[in-house]
Amino acid sequence: MNNIFFLMSFSIAALFLRGSAPAVADDFEAERNEMVALQIEARGVDDEEVLRVMRKVKRHLFVPEELRPYAYYDRPLAIGHGQTISQPYIVAFMTEIADIKETDKVLEIGTGSGYQAAVLAELAGSVFTIEIIEELAETAAERLKRLGYENITVKCGDGYKGWPEKAPFDVIMVTAAPREMPGELTDQLARGGRMVIPLGDIFQELYLIEKTGDRLRKRKLLPVRFVPMVHP
Repeated sequence: MNNIFFLMSFSIAALFLRGSAPAVADDFEAERNEMVALQIEARGVDDEEVLRVMRKVKRHLFVPEELRPYAYYDRPLAIGHGQTISQPYIVAFMTEIADIKETDKVLEIGTGSGYQAAVLAELAGSVFTIEIIEELAETAAERLKRLGYENITVKCGDGYKGWPEKAPFDVIMVTAAPREMPGELTDQLARGGRMVIPLGDIFQELYLIEKTGDRLRKRKLLPVRFVPMVHP
């Protein structure tokens, strides 16, 4: 359940620098490094650990095989069931804003292909991720296990309700937009915890929610466009 985020950026020019035909290779390291340099670092993401992880995690392994030549372009890509893998910049931006520590327990709402979960798992102690579409949840779980991510647990379920059995969470990352803040999620946020979440319907804003004691501080970050959060 990933975003269909469209952000106007000069990095679109990178598509033309590549030429009209996308590069196809077994190893996309050069494309991944270019992605980080042109799409992410040049646009203000400067956390060295986030940049390292974005260079490391192989996005092409999280998209359908026929779309792999486009895996490092500055755009979301379809993964089936009306869902997408997020634009690389927004993955990096949300990850940096979440300020993840190596001991953190993270909840992700909207597993999708598992790409964001893999990025989170490179930084956090443990990641619990929920996907409401059963086929996507199963495929992501198999993929993440195959790639060796032992600190990720995938569940098929209603992300709106969070994962109370595993709460509290130091970080909650939401990759689909509810119209209003889900109270279940804020309840599961640890004191001192951070949540990054898009809110809205047609017009959406990305927010950082910080919990200090029993109080929530809400900070608007930027306009976004995510798929709606599915809530039965």
